[in-house]
Amino acid sequence: MSTSFKIYLNKQTSAAPLAVFRIGFGVMMLFSIVRFWWHGWIETLYVLPKFHFSYYGFEWVQPIGEYTYLIFAVCGISAFFVAIGLKYRLAIIAFFLSFTYIELMDKTAYLNHYYFISVLSFLMIFLPANAYFSVDNLIKKKTFTSIPKWTIDSIKLLVSIVYIYAGLAKVNSDWLFKAMPLRIWLPSKYDLPFVGNSFMQQEWFHFAMSWSGMLYDLCIPFLLIVKRTRWFAFGLVVFFHVFTRVLFPIGMFPYIMIVTALIFFDADLHHRILGLIKTLLQPFKVNSSKFRTERYQYKNQKIILPIVALFFVFQMAFPFRYLLYPNELFWTEEGYRFSWRVMLMEKMGYTTFKIVDAETGQSFLVDNSDFLTSLQEKQMSFQPDFILEYAHYLGDHFKSQGHKNIQVFAESYVALNGRLSQPYVDTTVDLYKEKESFRHKNWILPFNDEIKGF
Repeated sequence: MSTSFKIYLNKQTSAAPLAVFRIGFGVMMLFSIVRFWWHGWIETLYVLPKFHFSYYGFEWVQPIGEYTYLIFAVCGISAFFVAIGLKYRLAIIAFFLSFTYIELMDKTAYLNHYYFISVLSFLMIFLPANAYFSVDNLIKKKTFTSIPKWTIDSIKLLVSIVYIYAGLAKVNSDWLFKAMPLRIWLPSKYDLPFVGNSFMQQEWFHFAMSWSGMLYDLCIPFLLIVKRTRWFAFGLVVFFHVFTRVLFPIGMFPYIMIVTALIFFDADLHHRILGLIKTLLQPFKVNSSKFRTERYQYKNQKIILPIVALFFVFQMAFPFRYLLYPNELFWTEEGYRFSWRVMLMEKMGYTTFKIVDAETGQSFLVDNSDFLTSLQEKQMSFQPDFILEYAHYLGDHFKSQGHKNIQVFAESYVALNGRLSQPYVDTTVDLYKEKESFRHKNWILPFNDEIKGF
């Protein structure tokens, strides 16, 4: 290990930014869980469906009926404990496990920002986010005003990876030279005040949004890092994410990214934020003047640092796994998820299944609505791993009903980014015999076009 790197690892900085980040993260996660519960999405997505699409290797993660509400309750309570810094280490571990379990229960609900929250909460397990301005300080009568600088820089690095990889993903011919899929989505926003009729219908605006979105993602981490451009960059963050939230129903993600951007600011701003919170807490008459003040030092840094280093190696390498697969990424989606590819596709499909008796040749078509919700059917219709898993579910179901010599064939047509639909699945392949794996699915028919880019 070089001397300069050792010096960096021993550098200390104010604990205030990490404390503000912990509070903001916990409050937003608590609000997200309450919001999810309030809208009835727990029942709609996890309790009512007869079948749930699983992630490969995590088939054992399933909703547990009405007890699924208990998982959300644990997640919400642990988020509250994270926010106030009570039993922080246990709370953030409980949050990571419960939230990730929720995310893995049905991949129909997959969103990039859910993955971001899981990844971020895992990183926070190894950070001293309760070192300052926490209930743990009250319990121990001790506070840490300074923490290792790398702990805050690690969050900055993760946020930068998300932005830069999202920007690189937009460097493709559909996004930049066809303004797809924004040319499909934006005209539908004609009812927006002021801009609906004047801008959303204009082709030049579609291209302006595409190019500015790519440049924003690639540049914003560097603008946030540099002190001279930080406030300008934060203004861009607020404008970009609020405008995106107005245009698209993407939940809490814009607000999460706005609050997360505060980690790039110097400690003075965070002390002012904590000062405002102290003012609100005055009725509780908390006196911290008699607390013992120390510098935070890791007791097991030699264990934690390699874990964090491996974590970032994985985060930087995993999104490029798509290079191991042939054919067009947007078409096959092999290596597409968990790679910060945000809103790059408008993909629609229509997929039907035929159950065949291999000996007699007798067959019948399946009514997908008998087994899937409308959202599940929509997602299944154009994603190959969904199609394969559902084919196996159908085969197992009809086998349990007494059918013999079962074969499952699919006929599928998919349209990508405004192109005409084309055949998607080889209709001669018995999908019931195909096994899910990390290998290429050779029963996906070739894409009759080319999309150039990362």
